[in-house]
Amino acid sequence: MFYDHVNIEVRSGDGGNGAVSFRREKYIPNGGPDGGNGGRGGSVLIRADDKKNTLLDFRYKRKFWADHGEGGGKRNRNGKSAEPVVILVPPGTVIRDLETDRLVADLVSAGDEVVVAEGGTGGMGNAFFKNSVRQAPQFAKAGRSGVERRLSLELKLLADVALAGFPNAGKSTLLSVLTAATPKIAAYPFTTLEPQLGVLQYDHQTLVLADVPGLVEGAAEGAGMGIGFLRHIERSRLILHVIDAAAMDGRDPFEDYRVIRRELASYSSALSEREQWIVLTKSDAVDPSRILELKSQFGDTALLFVVSAVTHDGIDSLKQALVNAVPQMPKPALYDESELKKVFRFEEAPRYEIREDDGHLVVTGNWIRELVQSTNFTDRESLRFFERQIRHHGLYDELVQLGIKEGDTVYLAGSEFEWVF
Repeated sequence: MFYDHVNIEVRSGDGGNGAVSFRREKYIPNGGPDGGNGGRGGSVLIRADDKKNTLLDFRYKRKFWADHGEGGGKRNRNGKSAEPVVILVPPGTVIRDLETDRLVADLVSAGDEVVVAEGGTGGMGNAFFKNSVRQAPQFAKAGRSGVERRLSLELKLLADVALAGFPNAGKSTLLSVLTAATPKIAAYPFTTLEPQLGVLQYDHQTLVLADVPGLVEGAAEGAGMGIGFLRHIERSRLILHVIDAAAMDGRDPFEDYRVIRRELASYSSALSEREQWIVLTKSDAVDPSRILELKSQFGDTALLFVVSAVTHDGIDSLKQALVNAVPQMPKPALYDESELKKVFRFEEAPRYEIREDDGHLVVTGNWIRELVQSTNFTDRESLRFFERQIRHHGLYDELVQLGIKEGDTVYLAGSEFEWVF
């Protein structure tokens, strides 16, 4: 089964918390702070692997969670950082953030990778906060939270030439004689249910060809095989319109060509500007006068070839033309370069969110959670730092604007506090 589009969820690990600890050894009274730092949470990476050719691996597994970093320990022992989670995808996979529809990465070549969820950094232990004034800090820093994202993975095949046309136009048969591919071929519509790739080797040149499942009128709106396979034409330098010259099912070859052109343009304006050639197939089953008539009808709309997959008439000429011209054609740019520069940048989540629940104000968010966990409320210095932070980041003023009063209960990251001005 060919899978070329899937949505997944990823979450990086939280950083480990720093430790609050003091050296306790015989004959060493009043030992200093020795709390170690927390380890880094595991990140989530997506990497292109040439051993993969579909997204079928994601049919049942669509959630990828990285482990959390370990907390710091006594005697300045740092917590262990978690290993990253590496997700393997086929080359040609495009990654987008589902929340913003922003392009995350386009993994074109094997080995390309992107960090889609960075692990949280570990918190500092109390040994880190010791200085000449603060000799015995009673607090440590909590590890930073990981991030959770919903991503879209879309595979766009890496082919130099795309064969486009109606069902039974002869695309699969043509692919089989141009390359060593062995697609399933039969005399009924939609024999090809998934894209087929083949490698053309001729005159010391190599090209990758893709047989795109048969298009029909309205494909760009979902008719027939729908737009599901039109994405695999986007990377191609050249589009070959494969048209049944024999028209055994009563179709009009020229109208078929016009319909496919319209569908390509409806899907993407860039496709309508792509280099396009015409291949009239099944010439062995057509009267030569009809071939001349068709050539006249097509005129100079595009470079035209007449071939027969049965007798191989015209096949060598088509191969020679492909290897001569296609390598010189520019590779299509799927995305604006400025968009690609934003690959590694994600929008930061809000520091906190405030809601009312059963008459009480509730503050949630990673920032407030980390601040509460980092604060030793029995230590005056730590408590002063906490107060400075909620004022500096606007939380204090916002709670006042929402009408909080002396003695009210407020919930900060799940912990209950009494409000005091």
